[in-house]
Amino acid sequence: MDETILKVRDLDMHFAVGTSLFGKPKSTMTAVDGVSFDVRRGETFGVVGESGSGKTTLGRCIMRILQPARGSIEFRGKDEDPVDLTGNNSERLSQVWRDIRMIFQDPQSSLNPRLPVIEIVGQCLRKSEKLGGQALADRVAMLLKQVGMRPEVLHRYPGAFSGGQRQRIGIARALATNPQLVVADEAVSALDVSIQAQTLNLMQDLQEQFDLTYIFIAHDLAVVEHICDTVAVMYLGQFVERASKTTLFKNPQHPYTRALLSAVPVPDPRARQGKRRRLAPRESSTEKTACRFAPRCPHATDICKTQAPPRKRIGDTDVLCHFAGEI
Repeated sequence: MDETILKVRDLDMHFAVGTSLFGKPKSTMTAVDGVSFDVRRGETFGVVGESGSGKTTLGRCIMRILQPARGSIEFRGKDEDPVDLTGNNSERLSQVWRDIRMIFQDPQSSLNPRLPVIEIVGQCLRKSEKLGGQALADRVAMLLKQVGMRPEVLHRYPGAFSGGQRQRIGIARALATNPQLVVADEAVSALDVSIQAQTLNLMQDLQEQFDLTYIFIAHDLAVVEHICDTVAVMYLGQFVERASKTTLFKNPQHPYTRALLSAVPVPDPRARQGKRRRLAPRESSTEKTACRFAPRCPHATDICKTQAPPRKRIGDTDVLCHFAGEI
């Protein structure tokens, strides 16, 4: 748990907004802004925040689906030298992608409806291990069994399965190359609550069985509390708070984290709900301030509008706020 498997430093990602007459972007939108963090081998690192906070973009930058504008993403496999995933050594990167896999958010759109399960799960095995014929069928059948599905479904198509079963197929595809790091982007958000619990338990069992490390991207704090070891709270492209799960849920330091936690419903009708911290809708906050959360923050003062907040360390919590430890 002390060995770092992924080290991200000063990561930026920008998107062009609109184009001029000559095809040049009129402006840019910053989706990820100066994000830095470490992921230890064997842990589940959670990234939470509202829709549009940059969580999925961060995951796609790690997978190099998107090319970051700036920063480094260093991956260290077992008994291997670290590799910068933002580099251009295609041969070295092709080897690394066997060790880093992704589970996508929507189990319906992430599976090709025109391919049977054996092709969906086995495509990477055909390329990386040159498997085919009965050897491929046996390997895919074993993977399906590991995620709780019967080998008889090998030649069925995604449309024949429920959402939970499709997500299991997606997990089997992610495990096909025996990865070390799995980026799970909202892996259970599209599933019913009962199926969510089954999928989360499956992911935990597979983590223990195969010594997996997860980056778990979600907006559901109850799910994050159940599965994650370390949690980072993301707001408009920045990590505003990062701490161990126990610390963050018991003693949140950032006003945004407190607002998110106060909105989590308690599944007990006899329990009295605490006073919720209501935030103004983000769309109505158009004022540009040094602290991005200032227009919605109940504790904001003039300094929040004019000076960027410092990053402070309080115990094992890393927090981006002028008044951390005081409010």
